[in-house]
Amino acid sequence: MFSADETFAREMDTQDPLRDFREQFYLPVGKDGKPLIYFAGNSLGLMPKAARQVVEEELDNWAKLGVDAHHAAGTPWYSYHEALREPTARLVGAKPTEVVCMNSLTVNLHLMMATFYRPTKSRFKILMEEPAFPSDTYAIKTQIVHHGLDAKDALILARPRKGEFTIRTEDILDLIKKHADQLAVVMFGGVNFFTGQLFDVKKIIAAAREHGIIVGFDLAHAIGNVPLKLHDWNADFAVWCSYKYLNAGPGAVAGAFVHERHATNTKLPRLAGWFGNDPNTRFRLHLEPEFIPVPSADGWQISNPPIFAMAPLLASLAMFDEAGGMEPLRAKSFKLTGYFEFLIDQIGSKRFSLITPADPNARGAQLSIQAHEHPKQLHEELIAAGVKCDFREPNVIRAAPTPLYNTFHEVWRFAKILAE
Repeated sequence: MFSADETFAREMDTQDPLRDFREQFYLPVGKDGKPLIYFAGNSLGLMPKAARQVVEEELDNWAKLGVDAHHAAGTPWYSYHEALREPTARLVGAKPTEVVCMNSLTVNLHLMMATFYRPTKSRFKILMEEPAFPSDTYAIKTQIVHHGLDAKDALILARPRKGEFTIRTEDILDLIKKHADQLAVVMFGGVNFFTGQLFDVKKIIAAAREHGIIVGFDLAHAIGNVPLKLHDWNADFAVWCSYKYLNAGPGAVAGAFVHERHATNTKLPRLAGWFGNDPNTRFRLHLEPEFIPVPSADGWQISNPPIFAMAPLLASLAMFDEAGGMEPLRAKSFKLTGYFEFLIDQIGSKRFSLITPADPNARGAQLSIQAHEHPKQLHEELIAAGVKCDFREPNVIRAAPTPLYNTFHEVWRFAKILAE
C-alpha cells in the first residue's frame, strides 16, 4: 500500500482531494525562509488566512459602531455565539441546542462538574484515565475537595497494564463495573494528550449509563480530529478547546456539550450568569432578579460572547464545512498516520518506537514517539532540521500531521530526518 520512495509521497499529495486547503493557512517558515514541517497542530493549530479578515471586520465594527455593534453588525455581537452553534454541533455529532461556545475548557469543566457531580454517601467517586491532562486532574481533584471529600478516597484511575502505554478498553469497562455502586462520574479524554490513544467513547458511555453513572469527556484532542456522535452515543456532557485541531488561535473560545435530556431541564443546579438567563427577560436586569435558564446548552453560558476570541473560530469552522466535515478529513488522517507509521517501521531504529496504538481506529492524527536514547537531543535535532513538533517528559515526541494543511511529502521528509 505504501512506499518509502519520495515519488510515492508526491503522488499521494497530487491525488489528495483536500490538498488545496493548505493554501488557506499561513505556514510558519524557518531561517531559510521555507515552510517548517508543522506537526504541532495538536498543540496549536495554524492560522487560517480568513481569520484575519473576520477579526478585522469586528475591529472595524467596534471602531465605527461602538456599543451599537451588539445589535447592528453583520453578525451582531449580542448573538455572536449563535453563529458558531450549528457548525460546532456538526463536528461533535450533536443537536444545535446541545452545544454552546464559551469560556475556556477548564472553566467549562468546572461548570459541568458543578451541575453533574453531586456526590452522595454511597456514590461519590470519579473515574479518570492516567495520565490525564493535568488541568483536568487539577479541576477534578479540586471539585472533590470542594465537596469536602479526599481525592485519595474519591478518585479512581484507569492505567495501562505493566509494560504497556495505552489503556485497554476492557480494563476501563471492568473498572466501571467493579465500582458501579460508588461511581458518581466517569470523566475521560476523548483522545489522550500523551499517547494519542483514541478511547472507545461509545462503549465507555454505554457502560457508564448501564449503571446510572454520569459520563463526560474532555475533547480537546478529539474535536476536529476524529468523528464524534455525542448525541447518539448519549454522553451526558463534554468540553473542549478550539485552538488545537479547530485552528481558532491562542485564547480562542472553548465549548461545551450538554445532552438535550439535561439541557432542557431548567431545574438542574448550575453556576449561573446573565447570558444563561432567558433572553426575553435578560435586559430587565434588576427588575427580574430570578434566574430563568435558557432550556438549552446556552443555559450554562455565564457571560456575553467574547467576540475577538470567537471570530477566528467562525472562519475556521467554515473550512470544516467546505471540506465536507470530518469523514473526508478522517480518511486522509488514516492515510497520513498510516504512512507515517510505515516509514518509522522502515527505519527500524532501536533509538525510538511508537507508543500510539497501531490500530488506526484507536488513534487520531497524533503519533507519539518514545525516544530510548537522548530524547531531548533528538527533539532538538528535529527542530534544527525544520520540524515543529513538541516534547513531553520524560521521553516522548508528539507529531501530528493534520489533514487540513499537512502533506504526505512532509511526512516523508520528517521520517528522513528522523532516520538521519
